[in-house]
Amino acid sequence: MAKKSKKQQQSGGTPATVALTAAGVAYTVHAYDHDPSHPSYGEEAAEAMGVSPERVFKTLVADVDGALTVAVVPVAGQLDLKALASAAGGKRATMADPALAERTTGYVRGGISPLGQRKKLPTVLDASATSHETICVSAGRRGLEVELSPKDLTALTDAILAPIGRA
Repeated sequence: MAKKSKKQQQSGGTPATVALTAAGVAYTVHAYDHDPSHPSYGEEAAEAMGVSPERVFKTLVADVDGALTVAVVPVAGQLDLKALASAAGGKRATMADPALAERTTGYVRGGISPLGQRKKLPTVLDASATSHETICVSAGRRGLEVELSPKDLTALTDAILAPIGRA
């Protein structure tokens, strides 16, 4: 995987790619033409990149006992809110208000990245990520994904690894 140079990241980088570059982490950016009529941002990304949906992860923002928490799960499945609450040390989780998620992370829905958020939120990464050498997550805008190792994503987000996804 190639790292982006400072010039490349300044000329079109997102907070996510800037964070990756600053951390010295190897990553690859995948861009594709986003179709606003597609029913699923994540499935669209997997199809456009020709990557298995098990390796493409969506970033969701949930409310766990009053605290916003990021959940990163494969686009091939769904978030198990009960499992997320348990992994985050809470009792109850619900999906966060989309406008609040956008304001807090600094990203738009469909482009929320677990990296480079305006306010760093507690993060839980589905344990299935570790079965892949690399995974793809949003690079901070619709039509832009970043591929990196799950180990690097875990380290950069201080993520908890837990089985929070379900088929």
